[in-house]
Amino acid sequence: MNSMTLEQFRATTSAGGVKSVTLKGQGGGFFIEISTRSGQGAFLAKARSTEPRRFGNPTSALVVLRDVGIGTAQIDATQWDPDQKDMSRSREVRGAAMRDAHQAMAHNRALAAGIQASMDDLSPSVSHDDVMARMDARIAHHRETVSSN
Repeated sequence: MNSMTLEQFRATTSAGGVKSVTLKGQGGGFFIEISTRSGQGAFLAKARSTEPRRFGNPTSALVVLRDVGIGTAQIDATQWDPDQKDMSRSREVRGAAMRDAHQAMAHNRALAAGIQASMDDLSPSVSHDDVMARMDARIAHHRETVSSN
């Protein structure tokens, strides 16, 4: 069975090449199976992949079908199990992703504020040679302290 992106599906539908569509339940989700007039079967794939596009809710799939111009579809729920949920999209997982995004945004804001404060600082700059001389003195002092103990 071939895969078909949403744009390919829309173009095939517009050209009259879609014979029938089945909303096929499998596990906890639904897939759109397309029968074309050329006799080849296809399934609706994700945008940049050949992996089947999975709908957790049949209503979402029906909205896509309606948007493409399909008004009639069959439903095959023989392999559908409503108790088999996709936990990768659960509230807990989504909540954790949102917390991570907020933490990253807070970090970016703090970093931007620090950079801006540094740029706004009017104190005189220290030359590279002065910084290196100070660091060499600190390292030498540390080595003396360690070796004397």
